[in-house]
Amino acid sequence: MAAIYQAVYRRASSLFCRLHSTYVRKMRYLNELKEDDSLCRQAQTSGTFYLFHNLSPFLQKVGKKYLVPQLSAAGALQKSVIESELKGSFTDLRKALFIVDGKDSPLLASAQSLLRWHDSHQYCSKTGQPTQKNVAGSKRVCHASGITYYPQMSPVVITLVSDGSRCLLTRQPSFPQGMYTALSGFCDVGENVEETVRREVAEEVGLEVESLWYTASQHWPFPSSCLMIACHALVRAQQAEISMNSLELEEARWFGLEEIMEGLKREPRSSKQDDGSFLPWFPPQQAIAHQLICEWVKQQTSQPA
Repeated sequence: MAAIYQAVYRRASSLFCRLHSTYVRKMRYLNELKEDDSLCRQAQTSGTFYLFHNLSPFLQKVGKKYLVPQLSAAGALQKSVIESELKGSFTDLRKALFIVDGKDSPLLASAQSLLRWHDSHQYCSKTGQPTQKNVAGSKRVCHASGITYYPQMSPVVITLVSDGSRCLLTRQPSFPQGMYTALSGFCDVGENVEETVRREVAEEVGLEVESLWYTASQHWPFPSSCLMIACHALVRAQQAEISMNSLELEEARWFGLEEIMEGLKREPRSSKQDDGSFLPWFPPQQAIAHQLICEWVKQQTSQPA
């Protein structure tokens, strides 16, 4: 009987600790904010805000750092007035994500994605009638049809292909000069992640994947709220001749370990050469492509000689 009591007590204590942990309390409170309009209105009176103009966040430069000021409600002020009064500027999100602290980047990306979603879902796709958002902005409702719309993300695989001793990186015409990154592509309807990886590698560079493994994921706001699913893929070295799809890519090539390590040290502004050409550089630390490349380097350098 004592053993049964102790087991029940331990389970009850464990449940109590979980329900009163900081994380659980925070998640439950945020969930209440999404659904309880009165609670959300109350939070707005004492909360702080990130400012956006045309989907660009407001940043302040303090010394050599760029900060995202957390401000009380600013009201309907003009863009120029806000920038002048608060001594900052509204900055394109692609730039902002890479110059602010790591804690702010995910919040800015989530905020812009939500703003973009609301802007593109103002009407019901069934009735054509206007939709109304709730106070928290967590959903939109068409009162004519009763349909509730929730923000969604599109799944995208981003894959670092390796033949064992080299990794494959690519460029698209829209990329900044000199920048190379891992292959990426949207998941098709009905596909799982593994099928998408194999298809994308075959379509983009004409290689057949032998094996692959998942490593991490990241929300990415471009082009419009994506879930980046990061994977490594291995192809046979004997069959590693690239056949690039020129409709999708500008360049695709193999990189050795030494060139990758040099590229990781290089910044965009230092990649331009005197003759106008650009040395390769790679996405910054905040991008999951950077993590994939660093994982590959670690794998190569930890292998026995």
